[in-house]
Amino acid sequence: MHPFVIDADGALYVDVASATNSCQQRNRQFQSPGIKPCTELQTRGGIWRFEAAQSAQKFSPAQRYASGIRNADGIAVDADGRGLYATQQGRDQLHQNWPAFYKPEEEATQPAEVLLKISRGADYGWPECYFDAIQDKLVLAPEYGGNGGRAIGECATKVAPVAGFAAHWAPNDVVIYPGGSFPERYRNGAFIAFHGSWDRAPYPQGGYNIVFQPLSAGRASERCVVFAELCRGRQGPRTCRASPGGRRGRARRCAVRFGRCRRAHLSDRVCRRSRGGGRCRHAMSPRG
Repeated sequence: MHPFVIDADGALYVDVASATNSCQQRNRQFQSPGIKPCTELQTRGGIWRFEAAQSAQKFSPAQRYASGIRNADGIAVDADGRGLYATQQGRDQLHQNWPAFYKPEEEATQPAEVLLKISRGADYGWPECYFDAIQDKLVLAPEYGGNGGRAIGECATKVAPVAGFAAHWAPNDVVIYPGGSFPERYRNGAFIAFHGSWDRAPYPQGGYNIVFQPLSAGRASERCVVFAELCRGRQGPRTCRASPGGRRGRARRCAVRFGRCRRAHLSDRVCRRSRGGGRCRHAMSPRG
């Protein structure tokens, strides 16, 4: 899967995700060091741009637009059609692979999932860095000399995210709301569809929701809020809380879009169909 978006000038932006957790010599293995430099970054771990007015374009380093992004499952343009945003699904296994540096509970709480403001030529830090959910800053990963969030190193030169979210929630999609039927406070903010976690033990799994992140001038202007916690019901989507047990009955959010009526349409991996018909009868529309 290669998520993509087209901007107002017709340029195509495509995510090419990493194939590994943190570009280790032995992927996801105990205390395996990182490859330096990370060879994956030659063909993965970033966003590529292709021009509408050019023919016979090929995938190559020349088309790389931004780097250091582990998995940008969600890509969106702003209301002007030229500002580019992306979500990143962060790495795993900090405590499992590096118990000398991380407590057991940090397996569940680190690192933060993030929203990025994408700029040409920018490096967002993966795999050398991750965004610390407590300190709200990029820190050095243990595979590259990090020591549990204290060392910064080369991360001081990387581009920090716009906003951070709970670890392992797995953002699958993002859309920047242009304004319309929702209250004014939603204009130009980001709606993010989270797939939900699998590795937040010893805490309950979570993140089966749609989150709204207010933005101003390309930065987070307030803390994010859960717009809707949804799961499958007999009569279609309903507001509910995901149980801490198995996956049965959960709807894992895959995408959020706004139709012509400017109401939110959701899709999930359980029902395999979009929520809200073509006339928006069942689409979500919050009150002011």
